[in-house]
Amino acid sequence: VQLQASGGGSVQAGGSLRLSCAASGRTIRTFTVGWFRQALGREREFVGGSSWKGTTYYSDSVKGRFTISRDSRDNAKNTVYLEMNSLEAEDTAVYYCAVKQEKFCRLTPRYDYWGQGTQVTVSS
Repeated sequence: VQLQASGGGSVQAGGSLRLSCAASGRTIRTFTVGWFRQALGREREFVGGSSWKGTTYYSDSVKGRFTISRDSRDNAKNTVYLEMNSLEAEDTAVYYCAVKQEKFCRLTPRYDYWGQGTQVTVSS
């Protein structure tokens, strides 16, 4: 599975961005998808995820502001989105999408395939 994350950019605090994670090589319809981020000088952290059944999970820091969805128009469900609203300066980081088979998990090492990351910069 190859993953391509895109949609990052620079916004002011309070603004919105939508990140996309496009998969190729095989369908990820039955995969769990996770979004992670890594700020400068910090460890990579879990942001949110979607189980293969469509159940979504979020970290406390983004709950209510970020939303994960899968492209319903795509039978293979090979594109996953991270809609980010009410962005804060603390959301500045490189954002990564990743997938794993089987059950949802928040742990970075459990994910098998990773995209290259997309930079999100929020200015206050």
